[in-house]
Amino acid sequence: MSLAYLHALNCAEPHGDAVWGISWTARDNAVVSISADGIIKRWNSTSGQIMHTLPAHTLGLVSLSVSPDGRHALYNSVDGTTFLWDLEGGSIIGKHESFTRPGAEPSWSVSLNPKGGTYAATGGSGNVTIHSAEPDSFGEQRAILQSGRGKFGMRCSHSPDGSRVALSVESGQIFIFDLASSALTSTYTSHAMAVRSLSWSPDSQLLLSASEDKRLILHDVRSTSSGRPSSGAVASLTGHSSWVLSSDISPDGRLALSGSADKTIKIWDLAARAAVSTVADTGEVWAVSWQHSSAAASSSAFVSGGEDGIVRWWKAGGSS
Repeated sequence: MSLAYLHALNCAEPHGDAVWGISWTARDNAVVSISADGIIKRWNSTSGQIMHTLPAHTLGLVSLSVSPDGRHALYNSVDGTTFLWDLEGGSIIGKHESFTRPGAEPSWSVSLNPKGGTYAATGGSGNVTIHSAEPDSFGEQRAILQSGRGKFGMRCSHSPDGSRVALSVESGQIFIFDLASSALTSTYTSHAMAVRSLSWSPDSQLLLSASEDKRLILHDVRSTSSGRPSSGAVASLTGHSSWVLSSDISPDGRLALSGSADKTIKIWDLAARAAVSTVADTGEVWAVSWQHSSAAASSSAFVSGGEDGIVRWWKAGGSS
């Protein structure tokens, strides 16, 4: 099987530097992007025009997590400042400067809990810290989840059901924690180099990792009837010729996206374990996101961002 995805639209006012994170939200068909230029923007996906933006942060923005209902965006800067943006009201309702707290470490990657109330963060220690996401106590530490490795935390990501959080580190290991017990339940050593991106399937049963070793690995992360973790890596997706920087699994769980330093985006059929389309970009592709809208087919369109600062929309051939 092969699928054709066509370039549909460019943003009207590109970022001044690379796009480092992107999310096509479930609300108003809007897209949120963050950039090395220190700016976060909210885009209209029909016109490519800016709907809202905020004043530039002094340093680049490196991590983005949007709530499932599309109402809030959590994002993080290079210096470890974490913000919560009310996408409806347009104001910042939470700010936490992790680098100023005694005994704390600057956050690098952040993830909102889909259930609300908390967010996860990781950084230099290779652990995951759980913080309050409530406006009146934003940033207050709630728990520390220990990986025991001491390697830099590259990415953390909540499962869609909000029960677990996955962590990847610079040495390639992946850790999965149970949030109710704060226990480390699984460790995977599928990669030999840093894992740049983690994407969960909508049913929280699969986890896709993207690495500097040029591969994506699909993991079965279900628990068995005995409570023990399942087998882990079930497929290796190869074809990129350089680091894989970004990934996302479609809302119907059938397809996956990957963006690479080889200047391409690949679309993967997860059941067939094969690439079904490759799209050429102009530079390194740091961010990809499927459309999350009940009004559209689950894998009919996606958005990307990369080295040139341009947000691009793509649609499946034959879709309107």
